[in-house]
Amino acid sequence: MAAMLMRILTLTLLLTLVGCGDDRPDKIAQFQQLAGKRIDTLGQMLNNGQIRNAMLLKQYTSIMERQNPDMAPLFGELAKDATTKGPMYTSLVSRYRDLNNASNYVDLDQQLAEAENIYYAADSRLYNDMISDPLNVVADMSNGALARVNSISREASALANGADDFGAGSQLVGNPGYGSWQTGSSGTSFWAWYGMYSMFSNVMRGPIGYDRWSGRRNYSYYNDVGRYRYTSPKQASAQNKTFERTKKQFNSQGKKFDSPYAKSRSGSTSLSRQSTSTPKASTTGTRSKSSSKFRSNYSKNSNFRNSNSRTTRGVRRGK
Repeated sequence: MAAMLMRILTLTLLLTLVGCGDDRPDKIAQFQQLAGKRIDTLGQMLNNGQIRNAMLLKQYTSIMERQNPDMAPLFGELAKDATTKGPMYTSLVSRYRDLNNASNYVDLDQQLAEAENIYYAADSRLYNDMISDPLNVVADMSNGALARVNSISREASALANGADDFGAGSQLVGNPGYGSWQTGSSGTSFWAWYGMYSMFSNVMRGPIGYDRWSGRRNYSYYNDVGRYRYTSPKQASAQNKTFERTKKQFNSQGKKFDSPYAKSRSGSTSLSRQSTSTPKASTTGTRSKSSSKFRSNYSKNSNFRNSNSRTTRGVRRGK
């Protein structure tokens, strides 16, 4: 009897230990699988013309290419965001592939957060909102002939936020899909466009310095809503380093310097429920390394089982 009781106690202990095991690798694998399906579905929807803002972007850029042939190469580059060749979609694909290698992340918490973010970022409704930035850039370059979407006018937004008008294209500043912050020999950082996007320099009001932009930027979807989902850990780390470098420089002069994301700007309209429930952009790159704190934040959204069931249905509808 004693031997039987000991075996029962041992089995109970083993089951308890198994139940208390680390479930993060399983969650990462599950989110990765679901994110892959969503990315594929999103690509099909882009190719089939099922993303509203992407279709508008194609129409807007086509109109502007005819009206302003000198800037046609830039409009052609912006039009790629309506396809699977644009920087926002290709970034999702690249981040998804990086999930295969745990060494790309500081720990399992960061890897799980990234898997979750990719899964949500590939939601067609969230992505439709994300495309509003390049779409509104083209709208602004039409001098009002083409209507903005998901946002009030640039002028009204600047007035509401006390922002400077850096010129058409400023919604894309800060977004790592279009450029990056570079530090000059003086120690100050400025925005450098990638490739064809450098043509924005022809319509913007001079170089954009990080310090001035941080305090005087206007609203954009990426910087004020989508940054949490559409920024990889490496990109967030680069953004944080630029902030810390600038903050240190200001502190040495006895001045205070706040993060450009410390305060969200207003100006959005008609965003999807998926966007309005997105975590604040200011939390990007500051995810806790503590497992207990991460799980507390994770549980605020919903448990994985509920998210999983909703996702499966959502993907089927997308197909």
